[in-house]
Amino acid sequence: MTGVEVLKLGGRPICFDINPVATLVERQAMQPWDMDLLVEAYRSVEGTCRAEIDRLHQTEDGRTVLYYFWVATVDCPSCADPVRLFDSPIFSKNAYPKRVPKAQLVCPECLALIESRFDFKTEICVCGHELTPRGAVRGQTATCRAGHSFKILHALKEGVPTFEMFAKLVTDGDGKKSYESITDWDRDLYAECVELLANLPPESVLPTGELAPGNNTDQALKWNYRQWRDFFNARQLLSLSMIATAVRDLPGDTVEREALAALFSGTLEFNNRFTSFKGEGTGAVRHMFSHHILKPERTPLEAHPWGNSQSSGSFSTLFKSRLQRAAEYKSKPADLVVSNGEVERVVGIAQPLSATIAGSWSEFDAAKGQVAYVATKNSASTDLPDGSVDLIITDPPYMDNVYYAELADFFHAWLQGVRPHEQYPQKPSTRALGEVQNADPAEFGAAIEAVWTECERVLKPGGLLAFTFHQARISGWVQVIESLRRAGFVVTAVQPVKGEMTTSIVKAGAREPSNLDSVVVCRRAADGASNLSGSLDDALIKARESLFNLSEAGVEVGAGDVRSVVRGSLLSHLAASGQALDGAIAEMVDRIATDEIARTDPHRLPAPVNEAARS
Repeated sequence: MTGVEVLKLGGRPICFDINPVATLVERQAMQPWDMDLLVEAYRSVEGTCRAEIDRLHQTEDGRTVLYYFWVATVDCPSCADPVRLFDSPIFSKNAYPKRVPKAQLVCPECLALIESRFDFKTEICVCGHELTPRGAVRGQTATCRAGHSFKILHALKEGVPTFEMFAKLVTDGDGKKSYESITDWDRDLYAECVELLANLPPESVLPTGELAPGNNTDQALKWNYRQWRDFFNARQLLSLSMIATAVRDLPGDTVEREALAALFSGTLEFNNRFTSFKGEGTGAVRHMFSHHILKPERTPLEAHPWGNSQSSGSFSTLFKSRLQRAAEYKSKPADLVVSNGEVERVVGIAQPLSATIAGSWSEFDAAKGQVAYVATKNSASTDLPDGSVDLIITDPPYMDNVYYAELADFFHAWLQGVRPHEQYPQKPSTRALGEVQNADPAEFGAAIEAVWTECERVLKPGGLLAFTFHQARISGWVQVIESLRRAGFVVTAVQPVKGEMTTSIVKAGAREPSNLDSVVVCRRAADGASNLSGSLDDALIKARESLFNLSEAGVEVGAGDVRSVVRGSLLSHLAASGQALDGAIAEMVDRIATDEIARTDPHRLPAPVNEAARS
């Protein structure tokens, strides 16, 4: 995080975000924790609820259930035949199946388990049913046993889909794991959870609020998810409520209690009806935001939310992998340094992180020592004085695609009840007036211009504004560049850098996957700033050079990256030269970007040639 890096360099960060969930993360990244007190608070939560959560995730003979496997079922609209929505009978395989070919199959008829291979052709179940790699579901369509094909959405009735447990992954005292079928014991234990949930004390923490229509929430609403509590089954609600209530009831408004509240919100990502099984040989739980959307899951995975050493995404394992590791980093921050051609992790360059959190400019300005001003605030309207900031670094949202407030409400539905810190807002949603994100280009441009205008006001003479950006639609780039110019900024550099992880699911599913972000550097026009010298031809050549250098360094550069970098570079140059970025200009830039894609090899970019750009 930017605020962390500022602290490490001895600076004084000011961190604003319009969303309280993001602000909570920022606060945690910079505040010091007393590890003795943090462990004591963790043990208190553990003592309050772990034994009961363990009991609700065990077999009849007392072994621990790490994961329960579920499948959604619907009735065929034509013949009322119940259809289990498997897209394949394979429900578990290794992350590297060619190395470890063993796989687990489930019979869609009787739910018996069969051990086989990931590339099996046919298997015969004990019930006589013949299994093939293809299940009842293809995309958004399912087929019943009578051969009727139908859209799954058309078969959904009132309420969320019906889910059925069909398998569990069990571990014994020696750590040996085994896949087993669901028994009457498992069904009775789940029924007990339903009853216990219904009789929870009224002061227990549970998610509140309803889903409002939106780009991402509409995906869940179509599946009849109406309230945030619908995202969890009864055992998940019961177990998570016990953890959340124990965290809330820790004494005092301490940074350690806040840390556990933030940790709890992270646990939610891995314990809900929208998670799935990644397989053996890797972290088992694919968290719900791996797609950056609210994607209903037909075969959800139910994990043990407290967990043990063999768990993935549980409260206990995340405490070790996140909080304990973060505490070590805060006390001894490490930096990557290139030495003799090798990258080394070096401790001792940066200052330890131990910031006091200020809630206003006056408090921040008067504070001594390491301090950070962190607030849930619209960056278009701040309490900062004119010319008070040396450097502004931000990460504006996409114009469309990922709607952060809609996704953040999933966490906020719980955090309201936990109340991580005194300033955490008590309101139905994190959506707020003034959010920059908007699918309408004009609305997006107006909102982000208001932020740039405030940045121009508070930036010191000679200061820099820098941000990262990539956008699939050229209208997003046009609005960003135009709004900067209207606010009094000049783009002086556009530098592509590696962005999305190579293994990103979002990237893998995109039509033109983007691997790069563009770092856009701006200075104030009032300070006499001007764009990089040269012509439009030179701007294109510089974009080519940047992409070529990244490709030569081994960074994958795809068509989406070429398109985005060329757009940003050329539009920035044209805007600085006084050219209005109208539809004709946007079309011309897009033609040039498309030509650039055509002249590149998907595996190796050609060296830049000093030739004239098309006009």
